[in-house]
Amino acid sequence: MIGFSYLIALAISITGMVLLDRRFGLFFWRDWRRASVVLPLGVAFFLVWDVFGIALGIFFRGQTEFMTGLLIGPELPIEEVFFLTLLSYNTMNAYTAAVDLLGGRWSRRASVASTGEGAGG
Repeated sequence: MIGFSYLIALAISITGMVLLDRRFGLFFWRDWRRASVVLPLGVAFFLVWDVFGIALGIFFRGQTEFMTGLLIGPELPIEEVFFLTLLSYNTMNAYTAAVDLLGGRWSRRASVASTGEGAGG
């Protein structure tokens, strides 16, 4: 079980990203079609980046008891796909939240809620 610790931690973290996305309507809950294209493209970009880094001898797989040991390529552990998914998802959630905050979307929403205008009154 200890060999799956990192993978489990990544899966829990991705679940947290999904919950934040759902709660605040950030990425998939705002536009699932666009998100379904952007997220895999981001992961693919970073996987290609990793492959080049591995080929150039810059990146290598560290050995730890917390990883499964499953490789999808030379020096490329399965956990990397989950990490890159988390990284890309986190980036898109953070970007969308920042745009909303800077654009005043949440302050307008709070203002409408406090005045009761959005509740049919």
